[in-house]
Amino acid sequence: MVDNIGAKAACASLDGWKPGEDGRDAIVKAVLFHDFNAAFAFMTRVAMQAEAMGHHPEWFNVYNRVEILLTTHDADGVTDHDVQLAHFIDSITGDLTPGDGHD
Repeated sequence: MVDNIGAKAACASLDGWKPGEDGRDAIVKAVLFHDFNAAFAFMTRVAMQAEAMGHHPEWFNVYNRVEILLTTHDADGVTDHDVQLAHFIDSITGDLTPGDGHD
């Protein structure tokens, strides 16, 4: 079993991530891209990394906007796996986004 570190602790080490607002222990981020193709390319890169990690995001996409929610279901909250995936997401976001890439 993986230890739950909590959303607040996770967000302290991440840029632009916030604790979820729906009562779940989760971290969330919305990312804006140039267009749908860039958003889809981003999601594809994240999907490949998530599959390699065996740790998958919850997300929602409309045109150039991708909303991401990370939590570890087995731990009922945020763990180091979520932080690792968030760092990966942040590392590729700048390649595909205009400006600072998030709101």
